Amino acid sequence: MLHHIILCSFLFLLCGQASECKSDIKAGNYLPNWDSLDKRPLPVWYDEAKVGIFIHWGVFSVPSFVSEWFWWYWQGTKQADCVDFMENNYPPSFQYADFAPEFTTEFFNPNDWADLFKTSGAEYVVLTSKHHEGFTNWPSANSWNWNSVDVGPHRNLVKELADAVRNRTSIHFGLYHSLYEWFNPLYLKDKADGFKTQEFVSSKTMPELYDIVNNYKPDVLWSDGDWEASAEYWNSTNFLAWLYNQSPVKDTVVTNDRWGQGVMCKHGGYFTCSDRYNPGKLQPRKWENAMTLDKKSWGYRRNAELSDYLTIEELLQTLATTVSCGGNLLVNIGPSKDGTIHPIFEERLKQMGEWLNVNGEAVYKSQPWKHQNDSLTPGVWYTTNQNKVYAFVFTWPTYGLLNLGSPVATSDASSVKLLGEESSLTWEPLKSAGVGIYLPVINPSTTNAKWLYVLQLTGFV
Repeated sequence: MLHHIILCSFLFLLCGQASECKSDIKAGNYLPNWDSLDKRPLPVWYDEAKVGIFIHWGVFSVPSFVSEWFWWYWQGTKQADCVDFMENNYPPSFQYADFAPEFTTEFFNPNDWADLFKTSGAEYVVLTSKHHEGFTNWPSANSWNWNSVDVGPHRNLVKELADAVRNRTSIHFGLYHSLYEWFNPLYLKDKADGFKTQEFVSSKTMPELYDIVNNYKPDVLWSDGDWEASAEYWNSTNFLAWLYNQSPVKDTVVTNDRWGQGVMCKHGGYFTCSDRYNPGKLQPRKWENAMTLDKKSWGYRRNAELSDYLTIEELLQTLATTVSCGGNLLVNIGPSKDGTIHPIFEERLKQMGEWLNVNGEAVYKSQPWKHQNDSLTPGVWYTTNQNKVYAFVFTWPTYGLLNLGSPVATSDASSVKLLGEESSLTWEPLKSAGVGIYLPVINPSTTNAKWLYVLQLTGFV
């Protein structure tokens, strides 16, 4: 049924709307080739932001079983647990499209979401506009009866959240968009033709990309689903040249590196290189660690166990190792089909915001220091900001003495402070270089220093 609906609608669109994506690229700073596009400076706001929220939300939030790849695992690879799940819980005639009316979002309050993201300390948010299932969270004219206004919520989810974020916060709003769709008949036809034809790109992918940029003006365009075909098939460089030269967000937008087979970690605005990319060392290009609070899925899972979620300590350690090496952290949550953000996600985001409220000077607008982690004590990572060095300490030392091998005091006036506590700390130089810091006795029930400890070092090199 879904294939029939999609095919009919796309054949109609081929007649009337395919030409919309063939925008002429007027003369501008950037040509449609990687040599030119890669020279575009990354907008400053992105590097300064450091922390973002990723939202995976769609029809896959209805079965909410295994992951957001449920449809592919069920009818693509026919993974046993997904096949059994459907056989045990749904009639034989049930199709994936039948999940869409159950994507109701009746409890979705975009203002509440925006307020939560502000509380989390995030500086940007990236919402799924369309995942690999092809369902769009806005009323795409190129996705008839397979979008959030025609079926399911009967709401423009992209617009509602974009408006709330912009009206209530200073957070940058961004959109995730999948280039390919698992079972779209036009894509499957192009694939069968060895990607020598571009019917899917001209009638679906490109019109929708231009649509979301022109109408919702995202500051982040997070591309995905590129890996089966080349950037030439996807027409990526032509689109990016338009995005950088002519689009309404040409001066503010940032893009990632998922624009065609072999492009990731080589070309693009910033690099992702892989899901949950966290190299542990300084990189030559700006990069992002897109990761999940649920260690097993990007979408919501009804059968997740508590141990499947990152603890606040694990989340903050991931943040520290990421920013110490020059990356941004994009923290993913998966809302449910009814539009709620479940308590475990809410708790982690609020805890992260509480910690950033105390320790944000070590994160926002920071830069990697000359040492990313300590040469003497494991579990200590560094950033620098405003001529100060910040040490992220994962574990409180047993006897209250922390020996660091990397920082060296420039004078007796050098000082050390534990963020969240008022008084300066006693320190002494180590004989072999480095510094020994005497940490205070703190009351865990009243201190603002918790979960991951940050030392501010002034007058150290």
